[in-house]
Amino acid sequence: MNAQTKISAALPFAVPSSRWDDAHAAKLSPPELLLYRSNLLGGDLTVTNFGGGNTSAKLAEVDPLTGEHVEVLWVKGSGGDIGSMKLDGFSTLYQDKLRGLEAHYDGPDDDDKMVGFLPHCTFNLNARVASIDTPLHSLLPFAHVDHVHPDAIIALAASSGGEAATQEIWGGKIGWLPWKRPGYTLGVMLRDYVQANPQVEGVMLAGHGIICWADSAKACYEHTVQLIADAAAYLNAKQEGRPAFGGQIVAPNPDRAAIAADLMPRLRGLMTGARRKLGHFSDDAEALEFVGSADLQRLAALGTSCPDHFLRTKICPLVVGFDPAKPDVDATLAALSGEVAAYREGYAAYYDRCKHPNSPPLRDPNAVVYLVPGVGMLTFAKDKATARISGEFYVNAINVMRGADTVSEYCGLPEQEAFDIEYWLLEEAKLSRMPKPKSLAGRVAFVTGGAGGIGSATAERFLKEGACVVLADIDGKAAADVAAGMAKVYGKDVVRAVQMNVTDEAQVIAAYAETAAEFGGLDILVSNAGIASSAPIEETSLALWNKNMDILSTGYFLVSRDAFRLMRAQGIGGAVIFVASKNGLAASPNASAYCT
Repeated sequence: MNAQTKISAALPFAVPSSRWDDAHAAKLSPPELLLYRSNLLGGDLTVTNFGGGNTSAKLAEVDPLTGEHVEVLWVKGSGGDIGSMKLDGFSTLYQDKLRGLEAHYDGPDDDDKMVGFLPHCTFNLNARVASIDTPLHSLLPFAHVDHVHPDAIIALAASSGGEAATQEIWGGKIGWLPWKRPGYTLGVMLRDYVQANPQVEGVMLAGHGIICWADSAKACYEHTVQLIADAAAYLNAKQEGRPAFGGQIVAPNPDRAAIAADLMPRLRGLMTGARRKLGHFSDDAEALEFVGSADLQRLAALGTSCPDHFLRTKICPLVVGFDPAKPDVDATLAALSGEVAAYREGYAAYYDRCKHPNSPPLRDPNAVVYLVPGVGMLTFAKDKATARISGEFYVNAINVMRGADTVSEYCGLPEQEAFDIEYWLLEEAKLSRMPKPKSLAGRVAFVTGGAGGIGSATAERFLKEGACVVLADIDGKAAADVAAGMAKVYGKDVVRAVQMNVTDEAQVIAAYAETAAEFGGLDILVSNAGIASSAPIEETSLALWNKNMDILSTGYFLVSRDAFRLMRAQGIGGAVIFVASKNGLAASPNASAYCT
């Protein structure tokens, strides 16, 4: 983000277009066509968000037991991402068995019970767990079905005037169903609605997304993309020339990255819990538009609407009391403790108001999203990828709020509905299946001399144990190359490179600020950068002596001093490791400066 960013008129919605390649599609089998369609949809963030949406096709398969052809539902399985999934990401289920499940359904209270029947419908021993949205696909009679959650569609679905806007845009070709939590009941409601309204080509699900269908993979894909393009064009025309969110009252602060670097370690240290959090800072145009707006407080308090957003961003964000007109960072830091405590108390009260006798215990009460006027958005989660993705989902929510308010008025999920999704027993079961965290999960390590042999080996060990790592080296290109190699193995979120001379105070300070803004703080310093020199005492020049002292003494002092400053700001401890030499205890000949 450019430091001079200025926001006036509302940011437009992206209008997608078809990316279907007929030549490529002609080579694919029916399951591969479903995968191709899914990857095209999920790979375009104007069409659906990360991990969001599901796709299906009803295909003819040979039953391994009878040898007869049967109809099988291929549908995205639980927890997958249609943008990156492979064929093994689909659940496969006998369609006749899925239709027969209705004999076990006695009404809306049976939603959770119905999920338990899905494994009994599995085709060909497929181990992929079926999604809660499977009934939306199985109960519709169409061959190909898409269900997506793009911002332009959710803006309509989360607006008080969304149903009227849907009629205005599509003239009755797209229907409307009121909010209902995903599950078997929603599938029945959808099927019955389509049977009663055979002219519809898709249905808006209030607060949730859109579902549509076609007779072929290509037609379904292009139908989905066109519906999103229609919604985006409608919203862009509505908001053209108008400021978003009541207008901008706070301009982006040119020092926002430095302010974020000051705030994030302090926030991280205030988050109580068994595991440390990792942070992500975003100052993209959407975040700055929202945090600088007149309607920030009103809309932030309403929370998000789409279940996909809500599960990753909590009931609502915490708006940090930073006054850009009087940017007193010290005063902001002093007030943070009370603000974080108040949020936790409010979250616990929300849990107490909404819990059921069988609800899972209170989860982590800390906020996930922190909005800072003039600065941007800070997000914290159990790992860096989740923190980043949570921020991306809140950007989706910002877009939704902008569009919904343009149509009429944004509507968040009712509190009880939000709670019932967040503390859904099925969601709790999914969480219980997650692998246990590694020994250094949630930790941030900073390694000097990170491009060298000892530094890179140390960094890789930290990565294997679940830590995030910053590789600092005087050779910035070498550090970047090493980091790029590690990113291929451990993921792009967990490793960063920074060019830094340990003897340059300004560079050391800047590197730690970058680390704080990138990951939220620091837990481990490995001071490793060094040199080796050889010369008898009488041949040791002052320049050689000073170089050794600068790197091996002053350098260690500077990187450890600023590590201490960052760790003290967090207040949650840390570790400082000096990589030294046996020459410090048993000097070798002809290396007087180095041994000293």
